[in-house]
This record gives sequence, C-alpha cells and structure tokens, in this order.
Amino acid sequence: MLAATKQAPRTSEAIGFGDLSPALTESLQNATLTNSYPAGAILFAEGEGARGVFIVRRGRVKLSVCARDGRTLILRLAGPGEAMGVASTVTSRDYEVTAETQEFCEVTFIRRGDLLQAMRTHGELALWVTQQISFDYNSTCREIRNLMLSGSVSEKLARLLIGWIEPNSPSPCKMKLGLTHEEMAQMIGTSRETVTRLMAGFKRQRLIEQVGATVVIPNRTALESLISQ
Repeated sequence: MLAATKQAPRTSEAIGFGDLSPALTESLQNATLTNSYPAGAILFAEGEGARGVFIVRRGRVKLSVCARDGRTLILRLAGPGEAMGVASTVTSRDYEVTAETQEFCEVTFIRRGDLLQAMRTHGELALWVTQQISFDYNSTCREIRNLMLSGSVSEKLARLLIGWIEPNSPSPCKMKLGLTHEEMAQMIGTSRETVTRLMAGFKRQRLIEQVGATVVIPNRTALESLISQ
C-alpha cells in the first residue's frame, strides 16, 4: 500500500519528534524510518490494523473517513510536525481514518512495538504521545463543530479559506489552494457544484482572486464578515 520513492538521509532532523531531548532523539533513530512519497500515496487506510505512527516531515496529508453510502469526508489536512495514527497505535485498535498524501511528502514512521517500548522507558516520549493525542482530539472536535454548527455553506467555505491563511500573513493574503473543488466540498459537507458556485460568487464580490492554484484574499476582514460570531 505504501509507495515510497526513496529513503531520506538518517539524520536527527529526519526523526520528526519535535522538541524531544537530543539523547532521546538519538535513541529513536534506529527505530524510525523516513521515506518520501508522491501525491496520492495511501499511508494507512480506515479499518486497517494499526502498525505504527506516521509523522509528517514535509508536505500535507489528507485525513478522511468514508460513510456507508460511499461519501468521503475530509476531516483535516495534516502538515509538517503533525503525527497520525497515534491513538490507534497505542491502544492497538484499527486506524479510524485514511491518510493519503496530498502532495509530495516526507514522512517518518515508527513501529508500534518500538514506540511502546520507548514509552515505557522514557517519560518524555510518553508525554509527547499524550500531547499528540490531545492535539488530534481537539482538532477533530474543532472540525466537527465547524462542519455541523457553523451556519450556511458559504460561511463554512469562508471559514475554510481563512483557516488556511498563514499566521501573520500580510494583506493581501496569498495561498496555494492545492485542493480540488471536490475535495473542498468533502471538507465542508457539500457538493462540488456548490463549492464551484460559491467560489465564483466570492470572485464576483471581490472577496477572493484566483490565478491557477493561487488564491489571493484582498481583504480578509470582508471575507470574515461572512462568518457569524
């Protein structure tokens, strides 16, 4: 299922465990593997037995679930520094989501057995795992709240676009969209046709400008005015 193209150099920077101590990071080097993947690679699938934890080093990974009627809902995009499959790995349960690379990615993998053994001897790593589970839980709650309680579809789309703006981004704000209208629809629980219509409306209202995959938000305040407080 994994489609690795090459193995990245085995340096401490490639381990991907954030701000862990140098001693612990060094001890984890032999237990981790960092590979590169093209866009569209499935790192793990919903319902598959958890093999270990995946940490994004570069690029973005789509985390999605599939409904019984075949519809797909993208929960969020995991970016550099984010860990995936942590809760399933430490509880020995099936993965709850499917993780698919959105673009070229570098991802660090640590097997379940190696992670659990390291957690037993390093409280620092156990704390890191707890923080990752908490982050994942809070992110999921936020996305569900935005999807279910954020009002109209146009409000959900505006919230989605604003959420992709980098912190402290100067005005006008620029971003690489990187998602199709179908994928954006899967993130806000609507149809591709609705997203296409709303994006066209945003352009007519001069709330956004788009050239290829680059979206420019000339006036962030104007776009935020669509979102109820």
